[in-house]
Amino acid sequence: DGSVIVVEIEKKCVTRCWGDGKTEIIAHTGGGPNGLAIGPDGALWVCNNGGFIYTEMDGLLIPGNCPDDYDGGRIERIDLSTGKVERVLDTVDGHKLKGPNDLVFDKAGNLYFTDHGKTYSRHRDFGGLFFLARGASEAKELDFHYTSPNGVGLSPDEQTVYMADTLTGRMWAFDLESPGVIKPASPFNGGRVVATMPGLQY
Repeated sequence: DGSVIVVEIEKKCVTRCWGDGKTEIIAHTGGGPNGLAIGPDGALWVCNNGGFIYTEMDGLLIPGNCPDDYDGGRIERIDLSTGKVERVLDTVDGHKLKGPNDLVFDKAGNLYFTDHGKTYSRHRDFGGLFFLARGASEAKELDFHYTSPNGVGLSPDEQTVYMADTLTGRMWAFDLESPGVIKPASPFNGGRVVATMPGLQY
């Protein structure tokens, strides 16, 4: 119908927008809805980062530390016909998700997603790259201990997963042996840096 669906992180909702300026809230998720995509089941899949404390600077809201009402990050599924929000996933390998950020489906319907981690007043939880096979109820960690995993995407042949690490200004690439299986790389990182910015720009 020509509409576009967006997340409004600070308002904690998912909104449909039309070209004539009309908007409609599809669902109130709470937390901080971040990346979203339409899944193979026709539903909206959402990375919910759990929310932020915001600071206003020059008319912009800048996300910062973890809010007092934070109850963890999660992957959610929204039924587009009803707006019902379902929590699909909030732990991986026994570890709670901190701040899921972005997601991408491959052609088979498997899901790759990033967790940005979470910032507190005196420390920061690291993030990583994760995989949920289509139809599975449990995800697995592909690689971890990155400063701030953000956007994620697949190469056209789906043989490589790309991940942006915001605060370090780096783009990582992870070569795949098969869906959800990374080829052996450096003993310290599962991927390789394919782009970086001078002076830690991002």
